[in-house]
Parts: sequence; C-alpha cells; structure tokens
Amino acid sequence: MEKLAVFGGAPVREQPLHYGKQCVEQDDIDAVAQVLRSDFLTCGPKVAETEEKLCEVTGAKYAVLVANGTAALHLAALAAGFGEGDEVIVSSITFAASANCVLYCGARPVFADIDPETYNIDPESVEKLITPRTKGIVAVDFTGQAVEHDALRQLCREKGLVFIEDAAHAIGTKYRGQPVGSIADMTCFSFHPVKTVTCGEGGAVTTNDENLYRRVLRLRAHGITRVPSEMAHPTDAMWYNEQVELGFNYRMTDIQAALLLSQLGKLDKFSARRKEIEKRYDDAFSQMPELFIQREIPESDTTRHLYVIRLNPERLACDRRQFFDALYKENVCPQVHYLPVYWHSYYEKLGYQKGLCPNAEAYYQWSMSIPLYYAMTDRDVEDTIRAVQKVVEYYKK
Repeated sequence: MEKLAVFGGAPVREQPLHYGKQCVEQDDIDAVAQVLRSDFLTCGPKVAETEEKLCEVTGAKYAVLVANGTAALHLAALAAGFGEGDEVIVSSITFAASANCVLYCGARPVFADIDPETYNIDPESVEKLITPRTKGIVAVDFTGQAVEHDALRQLCREKGLVFIEDAAHAIGTKYRGQPVGSIADMTCFSFHPVKTVTCGEGGAVTTNDENLYRRVLRLRAHGITRVPSEMAHPTDAMWYNEQVELGFNYRMTDIQAALLLSQLGKLDKFSARRKEIEKRYDDAFSQMPELFIQREIPESDTTRHLYVIRLNPERLACDRRQFFDALYKENVCPQVHYLPVYWHSYYEKLGYQKGLCPNAEAYYQWSMSIPLYYAMTDRDVEDTIRAVQKVVEYYKK
C-alpha cells in the first residue's frame, strides 16, 4: 500500500477536469433575458409552458415544476399518503434526499440492497423487506439507468404499494422504449447543474394520475387552490382562493423555467453526446481486469448522468482513497456517489446500523465517478482515460 506517494513527472492535464458541469449557451441566456424583460418573473406563463414541454419529453399526462429535486420527492411522498407508522422501501445507494422525503412525512425508510453489477435497487431485496406496514417504494435510477420496472411494478400491484421513481439522474432515459417519467405512479426529476439539463436548481413531479397531480399542485403552493370543486366554501369570485391543506412554497420561478425550457430543447443532443462518451469509456475500461464497469440491463436505453468505475481489489495494490487522490494529481477530478444513506451520522442516531445492505457497502468501498458531461471535448475524454490507465498501471499487482 506504500507503493505510491506522489506521481513523478507532469500530470496528464494542466487544468482540472471535474466530474460534472452544465452547458449554458447563448440561446439559454437569451431565453432567460426575455423573461427578465417581461411582466412575470414568477407565477407567470413560462412555468406552464415548460410543464407542457416536460410532458412531451416524458410522455406523462401531467407535470408539476418545483424548486428542486428534494421538493419533488417531498411532495410525491406526501401525495402518496406516507405517514406515521408506515414503512417505505428506498434505495441504499443514492443522495440522502431519496430517503429523507420519507422521514419528512413521519414514515420510516427501509433500505433495500443493490444489484452488485447494475448498482440499481435489487427487486429481490425489495420483496424480502415488504411487511404489512409497507406503503410504497422509492426506487432510484442510479447513474441514469432505469430500474427494473417490470419487477418493481409487479410487486407494487400485488402488494398495493405506491411506486415513486427517483429519476433525478435519468431525464432522457427510456425503459422498453417508454420514456422515464411516464411509467411509475409518480416520477421525480432534478435539474441541478450537474444533471443532463439544468435551470440552476429545480425539480419536477410527473404522473398519469389526475388526483395525484392535483394534490402535488396544491402542495407546491401552500395547499391553496383556485379550483371550486376542491374548496370547502366555493365561490365564483375571481379574486378568491382557499387554503384547503397545509402545503409549502416550492414554486419554480419563470426565470428558471425559461432556462429549463431552452435546455429541454437540447435533450436529444445532450443525450447523444453522453452516450458517445460512455461508449468510449466502455471500450477502454472493459479491457482492463483491474476495473469493473456498470452492467446495463437491455431494457434501459440510458442517458447516463454518472459514469462509475469500480476498482478490483484483487488486481490493484491500493485502496479507493489512494486511487482517487492519484487521479486528482493528474487533474482528473472524480467524485464518490454515494455513501450508503444509512451510514450518515443522522441515520446512525435513528438506530440504523452498518451491515444492512452488503452489496451497497461493498460498492461504496471501491467505486468512484469520473468526468461525464456534454461539453467534454474528445481531448477531455482521452485525458480521463489516460489518467485512469496511468493510475491503474502504477498500482496494478
């Protein structure tokens, strides 16, 4: 393990290359500027226009734009009716928000293990965790690859569970030809800058269920409605609105919506470039026994948000930290996605212990995400490959 201290010679790159980065072009800037010169910076027409575009992209009947991906998950969990005494099965390898949304509602997250090759939630693990208290599943399309919808939907139908798909990574992905966003009971998206399309911050809930849509719509804006049929004291007064339940201010501004609308128009080219980079990585790394690459199920036509490499400890004389730091020395800057959620100290305080999900814990010990985003040049891609190869060569047994 002491074999490596500092690489000698010049690094592969002069400037750092980070794992993710937005692509904002002049037409995106023009779209935002147009809203800034308009009468509505928020609560205007651009949000509804962008929701229509998102329905077109995902194939969903309804879409509700919100402030961020976490807000989307929170509202979906509330609309699903999760509450005190309920259990909700969630992915173990994900950002904490995928489980936090269950806690927000007073329910208890139950962590399912991952498939050791796809890194997505394992339906067999899910099935073993279902109890009479189980109310739903929050399944994450990790790295952008679609979860195993057929198996998960069958479980939900048999057990009467609500299926929430956390597609924060997966805008543009299709499962058996059907866009993610139109398959689960509710699908949640994130538009953070490292995602495939962005509006700075932002999120959305899509669904084909009108009742769920109406509930999410109300909860987005304080639980207030202007729909007479939803009111306790309806009136035809144009000014009247009524709070019918306790909601939140999770609205998206028209400024953000304009940027997102422009970005959604580029989704196909963003997706195509990410697939090109993924293929180049696959071609390079599949020939290296020192690394494992993520297996993709044939049903998923994936727009990949993250590209994960997993180290083979039987072939490398280093741990993950050493490999990670060595890549940084080459100015190729990876990231780790993610700590198993129940390893966070907050979850430790709630009584969750290590050992719940062995596959997830083994994945975390040896994995990292390398640069992948639309604006990467071919040189950037080749630099990343060369840096990984250089570190592998240095550390291989």
